[in-house]
Amino acid sequence: MKSLHVSVPDQRVRLFNDGQMILELPVSTSRFGLGTEEGSNRTPLGSFRICEKYGARAPEGTIFKGRKPIGYWSADEESEEDLVLTRIFRLESDDPETSNTYQRYIYFHGTNQEQKIGSPASHGCIRLSNRAIADLYPLVPVGTPVYISNNPFS
Repeated sequence: MKSLHVSVPDQRVRLFNDGQMILELPVSTSRFGLGTEEGSNRTPLGSFRICEKYGARAPEGTIFKGRKPIGYWSADEESEEDLVLTRIFRLESDDPETSNTYQRYIYFHGTNQEQKIGSPASHGCIRLSNRAIADLYPLVPVGTPVYISNNPFS
């Protein structure tokens, strides 16, 4: 069984298959810190699962709004806007403390701010480089467990 483990202090995600780590990638969690409050733009901690995936055949750099493709981003474009690019994994949780994750639109997604990957910079989501999210996409099916922790990897 596959699972994703995010370490907020390390700003990394690890993909495991049957307990064996098969991939580790840099990420960017929220620049506003950790939390579950609606509108806080914070990254939640806890146990989740990928409940929806978007962008299977979309070209790298596809811009998504409301999980629908609306255009393409070029690496030549400078923007402080937090764009959702390339692929989306939408998270949900059964835990009462994080049950609002789905309604908060907490995703794994590609970004137009790849230079900030490896440091807290998102608006609550888990950002990856566009290449990394495209490569990860076929490896993790809907239903994959996701663990977001405030503990460093050892």
